Amino acid sequence: MKRKSAFITLVLLCMIVLSACASATPTSVSSTDNNSSSSNSSASSTGATKVNLNTASGDDFMAAVPGLGNRMVREFMEYRPYVSIQQFRKEIGKYVDDAQVTAYEKYVYVPVAINDSDSETLQQIPGLTADEASSLMSARPFPSTEAFLTKLSEYVSTDELEIAKIYLGGN
Repeated sequence: MKRKSAFITLVLLCMIVLSACASATPTSVSSTDNNSSSSNSSASSTGATKVNLNTASGDDFMAAVPGLGNRMVREFMEYRPYVSIQQFRKEIGKYVDDAQVTAYEKYVYVPVAINDSDSETLQQIPGLTADEASSLMSARPFPSTEAFLTKLSEYVSTDELEIAKIYLGGN
């Protein structure tokens, strides 16, 4: 009888451990979910969907970022609003290494504020280099989003400019 009770206890303990591990294990989800709204996503130059860190829902994050677990979704949402990509790197870097933060950046973006974003945040725009971001910053203030886009068009392709329009949400 003692062996049977010990065996049942051991089986239950194993089930609890497996259940805890399963909920902490990230699942892989396709990075090309097209069900996100246009205010939360954009097509990058590689065709993957990026989600806006300030407006995406937990489901948006889970669908867009492969291997993202519920804990990291909570962390992504906890530090809102993000004003720069550097802020995202600093806050999420508390939980994962730099390589993982870089991997997350393939799937998320911080909205670009045309007259306030730093160079690194501007460089989220596909095709924009550090020197070009610096040139944009020195041309501030821009009286309108259109004026910013006109200046940006000197540095990026037409396709990249279309993506940039999505990154400018809220301007």
